[in-house]
Amino acid sequence: MTHAPATVAQLLPAARSGDAMAMEQLLRLTRPDIRRYALRHCAATAATDDVVQEALIIVYRRVGALREVAAFGGWVVRIVQRLCMRPALAWLKSEPLAQVEDALAWSHRPDHELRHDLALAIDSLPPLYREALLLRDFEELTIEEMSERLGTTREAAKSRLHRARCLVREYLVQPTYPDAEQPDQKR
Repeated sequence: MTHAPATVAQLLPAARSGDAMAMEQLLRLTRPDIRRYALRHCAATAATDDVVQEALIIVYRRVGALREVAAFGGWVVRIVQRLCMRPALAWLKSEPLAQVEDALAWSHRPDHELRHDLALAIDSLPPLYREALLLRDFEELTIEEMSERLGTTREAAKSRLHRARCLVREYLVQPTYPDAEQPDQKR
């Protein structure tokens, strides 16, 4: 008698509680999906294998912190998307920062352009805020882990993260004006 292959929903609770066999099966089962997501979200296909490997490591390390079984698929997709952003961030270190043009035009741009602009926005952050944002949103550390890495209190880490997100938002939606057409400022 053969057994039907286990599903993610069946394996996830056991993997979250530390069952090594369930974790191995979960990683084996999700690897094709992770690869497909990586091929879709990463601009450079040469990086796909690295992204798949890193995503599997993150799933292995962080699956215990996942609160809802139903959130697993979206969580994995976000991991892959964030990993695909890393090469762009490294590449942008040598590129000059550009301004986002019109907020309306910005909102209708293709995904690869939006990712580029997001990377520029993150690169423009002061190091203090950039580190907080990357630790939380890219490395997916908890606030406690983040504050430990930053050597600050939990409240200070949350404050830095909030400020970093506000600065990124401002960068992405700020209007730009040609020098001669600046709006009048009240005196």
